[in-house]
Amino acid sequence: MKMVTGIAWQDRICSHWAGDYWETISFMLVAVLVIVPASVLADEQVVEENQAVEIAIADNPGLAELNARFEALSQIPSQVGTLPDPTVNFNAMNLPTDTFDRSQEAMTQLQLGFSQMIPFPGKLSLKREAAEYNARIAEHSVGEARLKLIKDVKIKWWQLYYLDQALDTVQNNQSLLRQFISVARTKYETGQGLQQDVLLAQLELSKLLDQEIQIEAIRRHQAISLNTLMDRPSNNPVQLPDDISILLPDLMGETEIYALAEVARPLLARSEMQISAAETQLKLAKRDYYPDFMVGINYGNRTGNNPLPRGGGRSDFASLMVGIKVPLYAGKKQSKAVSQRSYELEKTRYAFRDEAGLVKAAISASITDFDRAREQLSLYENGILTQARQTVESMLVGYQVSEVDFLNLVRSQITLFNYELQYWKVVSEAKQALASLEAAVGEDDIYE
Repeated sequence: MKMVTGIAWQDRICSHWAGDYWETISFMLVAVLVIVPASVLADEQVVEENQAVEIAIADNPGLAELNARFEALSQIPSQVGTLPDPTVNFNAMNLPTDTFDRSQEAMTQLQLGFSQMIPFPGKLSLKREAAEYNARIAEHSVGEARLKLIKDVKIKWWQLYYLDQALDTVQNNQSLLRQFISVARTKYETGQGLQQDVLLAQLELSKLLDQEIQIEAIRRHQAISLNTLMDRPSNNPVQLPDDISILLPDLMGETEIYALAEVARPLLARSEMQISAAETQLKLAKRDYYPDFMVGINYGNRTGNNPLPRGGGRSDFASLMVGIKVPLYAGKKQSKAVSQRSYELEKTRYAFRDEAGLVKAAISASITDFDRAREQLSLYENGILTQARQTVESMLVGYQVSEVDFLNLVRSQITLFNYELQYWKVVSEAKQALASLEAAVGEDDIYE
């Protein structure tokens, strides 16, 4: 038998320990490489309300499309406010076809000409002004679309919040019903209960399992909608933060909010711009009664000599031209255009009044929805939920001592469950009403 010295044994231990050490280190490195990205990815999936809004504003293609349209329209005023391009022409006049000799005929000449169309004074400035109004209309359309996008994102986000709370509530009630089943089965096995109590509890549990499936499907649909608004893949998981404030702020007075919307709402600003654009188009239509002008100059070069007795070289020719565009058919054209623009101006003024009324209606409706939800929340928090929980606790104690039948116990729990769902729904509706109110006003500075 070969003896191992103390030094050799120590070396083996150190070698073995070193091997385990490096294996441990390697395992930890692999774990870090695998686990850390997963955790980071999980953090990236958590989407806060403001974060969702920022992503949508930055990446939503519909909003980007409208912004590109505004940028395109902003390039038009300079184009329409500039004189039409001049015309440069080159002519060979009175060239004899028998010899093509420029010196043969006295009127043969090569001409270089320049002409320019000049609209009646004021027309170009009005066209430029109308185009500037159209660009500003497009800019306000971008602002209006931005408000709608923010509202849609917030509403989807709070709908997801409600569905998350509903899933938690369903799962908690499933646990309670499993406890009920256990109690009912124990009482049945000891001869103190009925089998129908066990079956009833199992049926209610199955209903909750079915409800969980439905809520999860609805949540996936809402997540798809939110991902679409944020221009993300539809199957991206959307996880909300664990800590979300559900405190409801106090609003400014309704009249103050009306006044704020008159200044801040892009929809109303757009309508005002449309009125200004229509007024400018009407002025331009009236200005079309006045003629446009065409001015031009030609220079003709001649060769050869004049015949005797005058003699000498032939002089070049210079020609000037002034043309006037006559509105000969004004009764069928210009006057009809003026009537058209007058009706369009009238239409935009009525449209502004209609939109102003709709904005106020949307504000009042959102305030009504918010006030209703806040009152309901107060009722649930201070009365209904507390009373429903106390009822369930009392029913459970009574059932355990055979003073309450199982059906009433289950009914009381179902009633509590429905109230809890309604509570979270009202929280979500209150937040959605605030999102709608902010969009109707045009900004979020509406709180006291």
